Order: sequence, then C-alpha cells, then structure tokens
Amino acid sequence: MGLLTEGTPLTWEEIKKWTQHVREHGIIQFINMYKKLRDREGDILKWGDEVEYIIVKFLHDKNQAKVSLRGHELLAILNEKELADPNGVKSLWRPEFASYMIEGTPGKPYGGLLAHFNIVEANMRHRREEVSQLLKPDEVVMSITSFPRLGCGDFTDPPSKPNPKSGETRSIFLPDETVNQGHPRFLGLARNIRERRGDTPSINIPVFRDTNTKIPIDDTQTYYKDALPDHVYMDAMGFGMGCCCLQLTFQACNITEARTLYDQLTPLCPIMLAFSAASPLHRGFVTDSDCRWSIISGSVDCRTEEERGLKPLRHNKFVIKKSRYDSIDSYLSPQGEKYNDIPLLYNQEDYDKLIDNGIDPLLAGHIAHLFIRDTMSLFSERIHQDDENETDHFENIQSTNWQTMRFKPPPPNSTIGWRVEFRPCEVQITDFENAAIVCFIVLLTRVILSYQLNFLIPISKVDENMQNAQKRNAAREQKFWFRKDVTTHVSPPAANECCKTGSRNCEEPQNCDMFVQMSVNEIINGKEGEFPGLIPLINSYLSSMDVDADTHCTIQQYLKFIQRRASGEILTTASWIRKFVTEHKDYRQDSVVTDKINYDLLKTLNQIQAGELHCPLLLGTSTMSKTNDSVPTAFTK
Repeated sequence: MGLLTEGTPLTWEEIKKWTQHVREHGIIQFINMYKKLRDREGDILKWGDEVEYIIVKFLHDKNQAKVSLRGHELLAILNEKELADPNGVKSLWRPEFASYMIEGTPGKPYGGLLAHFNIVEANMRHRREEVSQLLKPDEVVMSITSFPRLGCGDFTDPPSKPNPKSGETRSIFLPDETVNQGHPRFLGLARNIRERRGDTPSINIPVFRDTNTKIPIDDTQTYYKDALPDHVYMDAMGFGMGCCCLQLTFQACNITEARTLYDQLTPLCPIMLAFSAASPLHRGFVTDSDCRWSIISGSVDCRTEEERGLKPLRHNKFVIKKSRYDSIDSYLSPQGEKYNDIPLLYNQEDYDKLIDNGIDPLLAGHIAHLFIRDTMSLFSERIHQDDENETDHFENIQSTNWQTMRFKPPPPNSTIGWRVEFRPCEVQITDFENAAIVCFIVLLTRVILSYQLNFLIPISKVDENMQNAQKRNAAREQKFWFRKDVTTHVSPPAANECCKTGSRNCEEPQNCDMFVQMSVNEIINGKEGEFPGLIPLINSYLSSMDVDADTHCTIQQYLKFIQRRASGEILTTASWIRKFVTEHKDYRQDSVVTDKINYDLLKTLNQIQAGELHCPLLLGTSTMSKTNDSVPTAFTK
C-alpha cells in the first residue's frame, strides 16, 4: 500500500497549505539520496512477493458469505512474532486499505539461487496457515482479487451501513467500517482524495449483457449524475483498493540494471494482467471486464474537473490524462528513450532542479512527472524533515503514484539496493498459481539480463495493450502489440528508419514490422517461424544452468501451468468464475450475483484453495491438490 507513517493525519484543507512544501522537499530528498547512492554497485539479486488476502465469513445456515472486518485485529497478533524475533519469522504481515484485507510477504527475501523456487509455494502456504490458525469458526482467508458482493446491502461481519451524508467515504454502498481502522492513513486517504476531486469517485464498468439483463441495471443512474445505465456504478476508494493483487519486487546490482529491468518488464505488464485476470464480479453483478485495474484507477482518481479537462484551467496547472493509479508514461533507460512517444507532463522548475543537480533527463523527467501530483496523506508530526537523512516527503508522492511498474531507490541508511516493483498481476486462488506466476516473472528477469533481450515497444502501444488486457476473455481473444525480434539488441535498420523516435516520426507506426500484434499464447509459447516465445527462451536459459532434479521438477511444473493457461487449455480465474456463475442453477441470465450464488462460488473456491476439490479447468492435472469425486462435471471437463 505504500508509506505507512505514524502520526496525526491532516485534512485536505490543512494539506493544501503544504503541498508545495512537500513537493519541493521531496525533490530535494531525492536529489540528496541520488547523489549518495547513484554509484552504488555490487548488490546481489534479492526478490520477494506480496500476496493480499480477504477474510471471508461463511454463514452456512443462511447460504451467505460476507467480508469479515477483522484484518487489523489479526494483524496485531501476527505482528507480535515479528516484534519478538524480527530475523526468525517465516512471514511478515502488513496492513492493507480494507479492514477485511491483510498482506503477507516472505520473512526474508529470496536470492539468486534457482533452488529458492522450491520454497516459494511452501512459504505462501505457511502464510495462509498462519492466518488460518487465528480465525473464528466459519472464517477463511482467501486470495481472491475481489469480493463479488462488495457494496451489496448487508455484506459485512459485523454488520455495518454506509452513510453518504457524513463520514470519510460518503459512499452510498460502502460503510466507513470497511476501511482499515487500525492506521490513520487509510481513512484519511479516502477522505482527501474525495475532497480534492470535489466529489466522490466515479467508477463505471460495463455490465455483462445476458439475455435477461435489465438495462439500466438498477436505479443508481436516477439519483447520481455520473452513473451510466448499462454499467456497474461504484463510488468509493474501497471498491478499488479493496481488491487484492500479487506483486513482486527485485533488487538490482546497480541503478543501471534497475532502470533496464523497469523498462524491459513494462511491455509485459498488460500481458500478465490479461494472463492473471481474476475479477469479473463487482457489486453483485457480472461485468464485461475481467480485471480490477480500471476500477482501482477510478477509485483513487483525485483529479479535479479542470485536470480532467471538463472545465477550463483556472485553479490547476495541467490537464492530466491519467489517474494516479495507471500505467507508466516513460521508460528510464537510454535504450528505451526513443520509445517514449507520450508527452510527459512535469513542472519545469522541478525538472530543472533535478537536471541542475546532475540527474539525467530521462530520470529527471520521470521524477518530475510523479511530482505533478499533490500529496494526499500528510501527518502533522512529519511536515518538517531532515532532507539529508529522511525521504518521507519523496516517498509520500512516490508511493501514491500507483503504477504498473515502480522504480524504487534504496531507503536511507539501509543495506537495501536499487529495486524494481512489478505490480499488474491479479492474485490467484491457490498458492500453486501464485507461486507459478512469481517464479515465471523472476525467471524472465534473469533471461532478460543474461540474453540482453529487448522487449521495448512505444509506450503508447503499452497503454493500448493495457486497455485490451482488461476485456472479457482477453487472454484467449485479444491481440497485443509486442516486439517481433526480442533477441536483436540493436534494432534493424529498416525498423529504425520507421521508428527513429518510437512512433513519433512514423506516419503509420502500426505498420512498422518491428512490432506486431500477437495473442498471449503466441507471446508466451511462441509462434513458429515468427516469435520464439517466453517459455522457450526460459527453457533455453535453464539448459545452460546447473539445475538440481528437485528444482528442475518444480520449475517445469510451474512453466507447464503457464503454458497451458496461455494456450487456453485451462481457464483464467476470471473465465472460470464467470463460467461458474452463469452455469449456476440459480442464475437467471440477468447478470446478477445473488447471495446464494456468491456463497456457493466462494465455498467452492475455498475447497479448491484448500486442496479438497480438484479443478482441472482452473489448475490443469499436474498440481498436488487432493482429488474429490464430487466436483460438478461442468468444472472438470
């Protein structure tokens, strides 16, 4: 979730007086940190994952499932182990935005040994078991991206009610109690984003139109000007930040390697978003989208009407095209510079200050672009800081630019090096799936660096891919721009002639044969005679490594899963969930997820994640789940 400073949170009216102060000192803090650490060398590969979970309460006598608002209570107990023995714990636990959520990471980062892939899934399983031991009867911890009936009447345990007239969120659907009450940052963020925007967030996701779908789907559009009749309308930060994800962070050996990884992983973000799609259900409806991304983007969109281009600029400086939660707008490496074909907004004085202090134009533009945003969270005790030794003002802005990739400088006075965070993936149902995705991405970073691969495409095409990645059944049906020749470090002359500056000087960049549109299957598994495929590249890399038998078996099991899902042989989580709902005996072809359907869905998913129910359509046939002969035929074909 980002920086979690303790203190007394300020309101937006109070923060407004200090936004320029935070911006100026944040830039200074980055400059000071950069000068100290730009020449840092020799850090080794370390990496780790973050898995977010939802606590679900089953009411079996009523055929209902609700979110359990006990995340902070569980976190307090889990953190006792870390406080008692910081170096001896297998897992670390951190708060998340929603009071029904919790985030777990490995106790220590993994390293560069391939043998570490053998313990990723086991560590994830340990985390799940550690939380499960603290749960009440009929509570379970689930790695689901979204709770299907979030915002639908009595959906919390204990019960709570929304209050659109007062409180911090002012939502017609989500009570303030669904926001984490244990840390002052979260409610403050929800309030300040709403107040800066001048209204509650406005999120409209197209509904999945079935034969009996009622349009408009409900009466929200009658009372709320921003609600569209054929869309699922949501109005609070919690609808986005109340979703769960799977993220990875890598430590690079130096700043140059970190910038290279940041760039080369960027074109993979929409591919992995489509591959990991897991959230087709929102506010009790089946939607026509498979992913959480645009929902979170809208949920934290603090841009004013002027910044959204709805009114002429008077009080604000820029029209800003994106929310502060979105895909990145520029590459950072010299190799990526010519593919930066989106104009980069920044305050000229911030950019000039960075340049004057020896920071190159690419990195200066990136930092200055982040700093077009105001701080949304500020604590009275942390207004005045020691800019030589503290970086809270920098991190305040950095950590609330929630983007597909994050470039992370070393913390002050730390042994931690330059890092890169990969952020697009939706969390999966089982530890096996999450471990497979994590190990796949880590292996890709090794292949990128070892083979000096080049995945770069114009950043505008990455944006186009991000939109396509969220569409229904995108992993099977959509095409994505991708670089045709990833093994050629220097671009072919003909391609350079067409795309000397990305797509800027190319009259028809879509015709530049340097980039082609491919399916997820073609990108991951390859296209004969045209593209090698990511899995074959990984296997080529592994063939040159000394891999022990156990590690080889683990890796190949993960890669087989990745191959089969990419090929469409097994379903994405989103497609499986959609199939379950639309084939449920109580479903009325009306796009509605009833209490009973929600209950049966979550109960089935819990059986799958616990290994009590084997589901080849979701997991394939090679996982270690226990077989259960009572699986419905529709989900075992």
